[in-house]
This record gives sequence, structure tokens and C-alpha cells, in this order.
Amino acid sequence: MQAAIDRIMQTYDLLVNQTAAASAEAREKVTEYVTTLFEAGEKDEHRLTVCGLTYLRQLDGSNDPVKAGYTGL
Repeated sequence: MQAAIDRIMQTYDLLVNQTAAASAEAREKVTEYVTTLFEAGEKDEHRLTVCGLTYLRQLDGSNDPVKAGYTGL
């Protein structure tokens, strides 16, 4: 699980330019989220990584389809 969290943060730091404090806050949130997934039975490191990255992107609003111009048509 820790390897997945490290990979999530390494990738997320490449995607988003943020301060060290913001990065620490993101790590804390994603650690809690990934721990929940792990305790619920998800053991695949790659799936945990993808889910964690998706979670962080949703938190920061960069994964919003409306902002990206998707209208559903």
C-alpha cells in the first residue's frame, strides 16, 4: 500500500505545481482514501494507484468534464 501512495504522490507532483504544504495535505488525504480502499479488500497496487490519482484530481477540480468542455452531446 505504501508503494502505491508513493507512486501516486510522485505522479501527482509531476502533474500539479504545488507548494510543499499542499503536497503534504494531498498525501494525507490520499493516504486516508487508499487505506479505506485497501481495508475494503483492494490489494492490487496498480488499481490503488489509479484510484488515488483519480481521487486527487477530483479534489483539485482538474478532472471536471464540464470545465474540460464535455457537454454530453
